[in-house]
Amino acid sequence: MSEIKTVTGRGIPLQGDDIDTDRIIPARFLRCVTFDGLGDQVFADDRSQLGGKHPFDLPQYQGAQILVVNNNFGCGSSREHAPQAIIRWGIKAIIGESFAEIFLGNSLTNGVPCVTATPEAIAQLQQRLQSHPATLVSLDLQALSVTAGDLEIAIAINEGARQSLVSGKWDSFGQLVQNLETILEKSNQIPYLHGFVVSSYEEL
Repeated sequence: MSEIKTVTGRGIPLQGDDIDTDRIIPARFLRCVTFDGLGDQVFADDRSQLGGKHPFDLPQYQGAQILVVNNNFGCGSSREHAPQAIIRWGIKAIIGESFAEIFLGNSLTNGVPCVTATPEAIAQLQQRLQSHPATLVSLDLQALSVTAGDLEIAIAINEGARQSLVSGKWDSFGQLVQNLETILEKSNQIPYLHGFVVSSYEEL
């Protein structure tokens, strides 16, 4: 299981309130069988409308790993494709004023910290990234702070979510694999499961 205590990388500012999941990944891309390739289509319609001037298209933000957003990011439908598209573009953490609850949960399930800061702090950070896009941003889940050059802001995150990230317990599938022998042992003790339980990891 992977512990996530800090995330460091260049940042990408994305301004605007109420950016919903249909804007993050338009519905026509939801027909995919896997999430592969979704990163190429993240914000597809917004990017098309801006003709290459969307932050996700600008050369100075290519390779950025920390997304900085505003209020109620990820609202709308509950599609997991939205955080998956962001992740597959290369984002490893999101800093914002607030997040829609389901988007927040889907991001956490995939090991992406979504932390909040005051509107004033977010504005400062976005302005810093606009004027100095090469600035390294460091998000520290233990100190509950974000630094970008000489700018330091306080962040907040639900304590349960923070603990699951720093302990590695956000990875529920990893926990299942790590405890497979115990799961098999307990399953074989349940009478109505006899004959239906795999006996080893190789059978999965």
